[in-house]
Amino acid sequence: MFFTIVPPRLEDVTPRDRSLAVLVAVLWGANFIALDFGLGHFPPFFFAGLRFAVLLPLLFFVPRPQVPWQWLIGYGLFFGSLQFAFLFVAMHIGMPTGLASLVQQASAPFTVALGALLLRERISPVQVAGILTAVFGMVLIGWHRAQSAALLPMLITVCGALSWALGNLCARKANPQNPLHLTLWIAIVPPLPMFALSAAFEGPTAGWDALATALDSPAGWYALGGLAYTSLLATIVGSGLWTTLLGRYPASRVAPFSLLVPIVGITTAWLILGERPHPVELAAGAVVVTGVLLGSLELPRRTAPPEVLEPGDVSAPARAFGPGRPD
Repeated sequence: MFFTIVPPRLEDVTPRDRSLAVLVAVLWGANFIALDFGLGHFPPFFFAGLRFAVLLPLLFFVPRPQVPWQWLIGYGLFFGSLQFAFLFVAMHIGMPTGLASLVQQASAPFTVALGALLLRERISPVQVAGILTAVFGMVLIGWHRAQSAALLPMLITVCGALSWALGNLCARKANPQNPLHLTLWIAIVPPLPMFALSAAFEGPTAGWDALATALDSPAGWYALGGLAYTSLLATIVGSGLWTTLLGRYPASRVAPFSLLVPIVGITTAWLILGERPHPVELAAGAVVVTGVLLGSLELPRRTAPPEVLEPGDVSAPARAFGPGRPD
């Protein structure tokens, strides 16, 4: 009797890894509340640099990941620096916390599209439809924002989502043996450029003065709590798990799990901050989430029908299993 051991396809996400992806989405969704607390006291560029600067002492105890420098720096530049610089500035100038958590999910269709374009990852017609649907939802949000003269924060947030997508691809190309080490070591990239931008645009001492007075007011204590959450839980735990998943599966299979982030973000912003999104933006957000969900689907591959053996035909098993296959 002949049988074949078929290894699982790389694209099949295991139940355990699906649970980890959901956990990351919950951590990142609640992270927007932590960011709001932090930006209530710290200037945005300074806060973007500070969230990674507090991780630098850990690098004395963590070996550098054995990955090419260009992918480590690229991940730190796009994911660590540009994403949060754009996001923090957008939130600082008026982007609602819950809506920011939604618009950031443009990173998912961006990741799928860029993965197909730059890494030549396979993309199905259903995923293309999902990308176009998500883009349509973003256009609806942009149109509604333009009616209230608040389009600029939304566009800046989209730039942050694009930076996140480019960081996803860098993490996948790095493919570290220990993703947590990569997540920690990108902390060497954001502090210097972010502190330089803070000195140029926010004032040479604005951020340091805010840090020195953080213990003098309730807002400062909330900001420090937000800093601890975003550095430890969102960055180390969340980004570490995310990088692990990107190393195991194509970007197109991992990125769509981020569709849960806006659900958590909008809900927590409503419960904690009292934000009530406009019905048009909720409807457009549903369109975006639908598009991201479609982008995660993959049609099952067709399998060839079993070969019918004619009497006396003994060559078919050899053709089926080939040399070196188990029997």
